[in-house]
Amino acid sequence: MVQCPLRRSIAHEFDWRQTIAARYRVPCRHTARAARSRTESVLTDASPGPLSIRTFRAALTQGREPPPLQAIARLPSYRWFVVATVCIGACMGQIDASMTQVLLPRLEVEFGARLSSVSWVAVAYLLAMASFTPIFGRLADMVGRKLLYLGGFFLFIVGSGLCGFATDLPMLIFFRILQSIGAALLTSNSIAIIVMATGEKERGRGLGLQSAAQAIGLGAGPAVGGLILDTLGWQWAFWINVPMGLAGVILGWLLLPQTKALPATGRFDWYGALLIAPALTAVVAALNEGHTWGFTSPALIGCVAFGIVFLALFVRAERRAQTPLLDLHLLARRAFLLGNAANFLSYAVLFGVFFLIPFALVRIYDDSALAAGLRLSILPVMLGLLAPVGGALYDRFGARAPTFCGMLICIASLATIHVFLDGSPANLPLVTLALALFGVGQGLFISPNTSAIMATAPPEQTGQAGSVLNLVRLIGMSAGIAGASTLFALGLGDSGGSTLNVPTSSLVASCRGVILLLGGLAALAGLISLIRPPGVAGRDAGVRDPIVE
Repeated sequence: MVQCPLRRSIAHEFDWRQTIAARYRVPCRHTARAARSRTESVLTDASPGPLSIRTFRAALTQGREPPPLQAIARLPSYRWFVVATVCIGACMGQIDASMTQVLLPRLEVEFGARLSSVSWVAVAYLLAMASFTPIFGRLADMVGRKLLYLGGFFLFIVGSGLCGFATDLPMLIFFRILQSIGAALLTSNSIAIIVMATGEKERGRGLGLQSAAQAIGLGAGPAVGGLILDTLGWQWAFWINVPMGLAGVILGWLLLPQTKALPATGRFDWYGALLIAPALTAVVAALNEGHTWGFTSPALIGCVAFGIVFLALFVRAERRAQTPLLDLHLLARRAFLLGNAANFLSYAVLFGVFFLIPFALVRIYDDSALAAGLRLSILPVMLGLLAPVGGALYDRFGARAPTFCGMLICIASLATIHVFLDGSPANLPLVTLALALFGVGQGLFISPNTSAIMATAPPEQTGQAGSVLNLVRLIGMSAGIAGASTLFALGLGDSGGSTLNVPTSSLVASCRGVILLLGGLAALAGLISLIRPPGVAGRDAGVRDPIVE
């Protein structure tokens, strides 16, 4: 039996002009009736363009994702438009994260606040990201990614704008949490959107471009922040995110693809979602505020007990949940556990340095915000340049050698800072050189360590492994800043927890104490890297592009 040309056209072609034309060439009545029914179905189900009122209404009232512009979506290079859009969010987030470190000394002056209080501007942001990223990642698997990603841009814009209007420190910290919720929405969806758009063959290139955008943002953040502080005022450090975020929202609405083929998922883990935020907050609050409250105070003891109880409940809930936010059974794998322990320590050291150095440059060396930002920028720039080298070394030798050597270089750089950070202008170039060396060590460490962690997870658990890795990374950042802040304030003695009007000798001594702590953490990360299971080289293990945001 020969198939009617119309039936073949309707089945395989969705262009309405060809469909309607085919209808009028049909010679048989029953085929025409079937064709009319199918054509009406196609025309009814076809989504309007992203700029139509109907699309906006459906997105707001029904949560229906808008389609991309068909003129762009039909292009052979469409996937790279998607990658470029996601890179805006990646770059913007890293600029904000690194720029905030330069901002903290100015906020101490603006609000007349203690060091531990000012540090919450950075710590609260990271804690909220750690709490919400796994929650939003799970929700995205259930309801789709595009609208959640666009909502992340919108919340980030609103939070950034409100941060600039904050009149006191608690208000600023609250708006930073709102900003961080938007960042968590971006973080939990960006990698999946790139993977969905590029496919398996070009996944590595797409994720590599995202990593490059992150490196650019991380490197540019301190310099941009310093320039803004010296010319426009601290509020503009947040307001600068608004135009970038608006560009991201518009491009995302027009260009990002609709979510296809959502995975089969079970019930949402509400129990784990309610426990994770208070558990993490209690632990970090105890670390950050311990010296202010007193180490035998009821507030500190209660906070530690609260954190332990909620962490235990969270672990219990995740082990029993059928579809947990975080599959903690992965930690039973020795290589996965050791890799994440080193991951935690390395990011604690990195962000401890990020927190400490701006205070040292501004208070000890009387650097301007711009000069301090430019000096600090050399660290993430070298990290970004050496990260691909670390990945190549992992492909050739596995993870043990490059991660151990990377931490040795970090220890050497911290020792150099400890010796030459003395307030003498003649030694300032050596401190700057040591920051560059520290970036080299971190660049050689992070990429192989991430690759080794992801290589230990079964293919069907790659997403869960990435979620655990991201959570550990964010907790490490928070702990690094909180720990550095606590030890720095303790070293200042009777200054009331402030770095203002403190003798240079006291500042130098306090900075050196923090550097010793960070050096010890780096040594522990190096030891863990040395005793990790040897595994195999990345290319032999079949691991490619294990890039985790």
